[in-house]
Amino acid sequence: MENHTYAVVDLETTGHSPSKGDRIIQIAIVFVKNGAIVKRYATFVNPYRDIPVFIQHLTSISETEVISAPAFEDIAQQVSDMLQGTVFVAHNTDFDLSFLQSEFKRCQVQKWIGKKIDTVELSKILFPSSSSYRLQDIAEELGIALPTAHRADDDAEATAHLLLVALSKLKTLPQETLNLLHRRSFSLRSDISSLIYDALKFVRKKETQNDCGLFRGIPYKPAKMPEISATSRYNYPSIDDDKKELLKKGYSQFEERQAQFSFMDSVWATLHDQSEIIAEVPTGIGKTIGYLLPAAIRSFETGKPVVISTFTNHLVDRIMEDEVERIRKILDVDCSATVMKGKEQYISLGKFEELLQISDESYDETFTIMQILVWLTETTSGDVGELNVSGGGQLFIDRIRKRTNHMAEDELIADYHKKMMDACQHSNLIITNHSMLLTDSFREQKVFHSISGVVIDEAHQFSQTASRLNETVLSYMNWKYVMGQLGSDAEGQLLHKTMKIYNKFSSEGTYMFKRLMESYELFSLAFDEVAGRLASLHNPENKGHLGNRIIFSLDEVNGDEKLFRKMIDLMNVYIGNLDYISKQLESHQQAMSSNELAFMKEWSYWSRELKIKAGEWIEVFLEKQQDRFTVWIEKDKRSLPGSLSIIKSPINISGVVQQFISVLKQENVGIVWTSGTLAINEDERFVARQLGISEDVPLRVFDSPEHFYDKAGIFIVDDMPAIQQVSQFEYIEAVADAVIQTVIATGGRLFVLFTSQDMLRKTYELIIESELLDDYALIAQGVSSGSRMKLLKSFRQFDKSVLFGTNSFWEGVDVPGEALTAVIIVRLPFTSPDEMVFKARAAMLSEMGANPFTELALPEAILRFRQGFGRLIRSSEDRGFFIILDKRIETKSYGKRFLKALPKVPIKKLSLERMVNELEDCYNE
Repeated sequence: MENHTYAVVDLETTGHSPSKGDRIIQIAIVFVKNGAIVKRYATFVNPYRDIPVFIQHLTSISETEVISAPAFEDIAQQVSDMLQGTVFVAHNTDFDLSFLQSEFKRCQVQKWIGKKIDTVELSKILFPSSSSYRLQDIAEELGIALPTAHRADDDAEATAHLLLVALSKLKTLPQETLNLLHRRSFSLRSDISSLIYDALKFVRKKETQNDCGLFRGIPYKPAKMPEISATSRYNYPSIDDDKKELLKKGYSQFEERQAQFSFMDSVWATLHDQSEIIAEVPTGIGKTIGYLLPAAIRSFETGKPVVISTFTNHLVDRIMEDEVERIRKILDVDCSATVMKGKEQYISLGKFEELLQISDESYDETFTIMQILVWLTETTSGDVGELNVSGGGQLFIDRIRKRTNHMAEDELIADYHKKMMDACQHSNLIITNHSMLLTDSFREQKVFHSISGVVIDEAHQFSQTASRLNETVLSYMNWKYVMGQLGSDAEGQLLHKTMKIYNKFSSEGTYMFKRLMESYELFSLAFDEVAGRLASLHNPENKGHLGNRIIFSLDEVNGDEKLFRKMIDLMNVYIGNLDYISKQLESHQQAMSSNELAFMKEWSYWSRELKIKAGEWIEVFLEKQQDRFTVWIEKDKRSLPGSLSIIKSPINISGVVQQFISVLKQENVGIVWTSGTLAINEDERFVARQLGISEDVPLRVFDSPEHFYDKAGIFIVDDMPAIQQVSQFEYIEAVADAVIQTVIATGGRLFVLFTSQDMLRKTYELIIESELLDDYALIAQGVSSGSRMKLLKSFRQFDKSVLFGTNSFWEGVDVPGEALTAVIIVRLPFTSPDEMVFKARAAMLSEMGANPFTELALPEAILRFRQGFGRLIRSSEDRGFFIILDKRIETKSYGKRFLKALPKVPIKKLSLERMVNELEDCYNE
């Protein structure tokens, strides 16, 4: 198609359904030929119907702009003539082309016939790490101008430039990559195969150089080994003026903060003296730079890396991308840094190559393979988290994650995870997550050895990570998925393929197939019997506020141990048969084709997965450790048995953390525990005690800068109903009313934080039903699709938005500036008394003679409350209000402890009406 004309089309319409009367209100076509834009066409279209208010807001196209425009009937033939003989291009051809074809049919104009290119499909393949493929997002990422999104002329222009960027990128890919892409491109939904073929012809003619290596014919970009900087150029700046001069290099508008300097001194002293400290560093001080600067200088001094650990991989990446670069700028030295995550976060090139040999692929698998082939020519980390794939593609990603350190020689040379591990010892800073850091103490081959210090950021989450690492989860859906990989004898499935291979090399194939299927049937029936038993159990204590979610302890399931043992016995018989087949086939590997070997490796992989499942079954159902673990069952009565999960979790993890600390101390390194929330009034060492940190370790609390919260306010709405005195529905009605009025008064940009997913959903649905916030983007965790970070990105993208969140939105998300005007607290964030780990810990405290409320429930809630407030003000320029709807803050004696835990911010107790008036006055100024 290299000499073809591409017609890049964009439509704006009154809605999505031409059959229901929706019409075009603007059409634009940009013509591209020989790598350049050659012509443009754009016009408004009179739809002869009302344009919905939402569409007017979205497109900025008003009824006055289309009133004198032609009807589509008047231009349909002209548009059709322009498109004849062109390649149709759109950012989502399923919408633009199908809508246009419907309108051609309505206007009795011949339908367009030809090839089509969907730039969404093309972008996903060629830019596989992009965070979003919405036109405005991908355009911004690629530096393509898009003055007004959702205007057809601007959108078509941006899409044309996106097409040109994509065509250019195709010609830069290695020939081997293009060959592998072209082979699969005929399964795509648009005619991208022609573009790849054109690029392949271009690359074959022109000898292009690239920096890719080859792994079994697959081009990949090798990871580069960093060099550790050991320099005497820098002594730690002990004088504040020296710190000031250094930090000015990293910030265009540097604000001096005495608390930041003091924190830096504490970190330096701890690392230098190889001691230990707990440091609470609230928002506004500059905590991350405060520990990175002394950590980097300590590494320069010793020639050994300092480890920085934080809670999530997202935070790991943010430190690496933003703050490490700032450190390099401040110190004017190439401070080397390596991100280290768990091995399962990295691609196994060997596993990927094996799966390429298997010819039967779904669309999702083919598409994901194409994304990975392009990504491998770019990534230097091999971190599969960089990929943005579909839900079906995620299943494929899970199959190519690295699972073992035992690899063939050629894979050892190319393996990204191994390269990252090697790079750690050549880096000044190792940035990792709590999970990776904790599990290192149990590894034979340690990653974090020969280091010169450890900084544990978001330290209040360390216990949660330790608990999760020691947790076992049996999910019905996950079990069924693994069983299905081996148990389905349908044609084309793994079992069918394996038995064909077995028959080729063995005379007992029919007998073994029958024996295997009989053992699978018995094992599967026993599994379903257990699942059915657990799914049918009713918990009479299930509280109404849990909604459809049912939780009860495994201890309440009496007399079923024989059933659990029967299931594992039958499972072991089945696994024995799987192993017999595997061993028989192993002796014939030399005679197998590459395709047959790939199936054998798949068979071995899923057999191992099933053995892991067997171990988990014994651990959860048959090992008795009630004093150390609690085991419970969760299910949703709307989806049984699919929603069934059995979870085994430790009650107390301080011993795990103490073991981790003792291993670290053998390295003779300084340990800094830090977070924005580590201490609470009346129990400063609550978090330290949960972590098992010695009472001898000093705890320092640093204060936020003066005037940091000058633009913040706290409102307690005192005419809300008392939670305990009204029905849940009445309280939700009051919450919905308060949210609606607050949103209208502020213009949106609010977080509404809940402690219950059920209450969140019901409040959200009530607000949707009211239609009073139809002009706002309402984003609800657990209702709107997407991860926490995706929901947050959607919230930031709309000027008029409201985000409804539960536990994970109380902390760890930053929305600086005017993007967040208020945080509404629906209920004080106490852990539900029905939460099983909490219940077990409370019972343990009671047995020890302690009060579970004052020793556990209240401190946890106050910490979460402080974290919720921390979402509001992220810089001294931020203005916002913290709105509390729960009357217990003033009616209960413990309410004062919540307020005392917050920074010194003016508190007003007032009615909802008065608060709304004050907000309106504030935002109308």
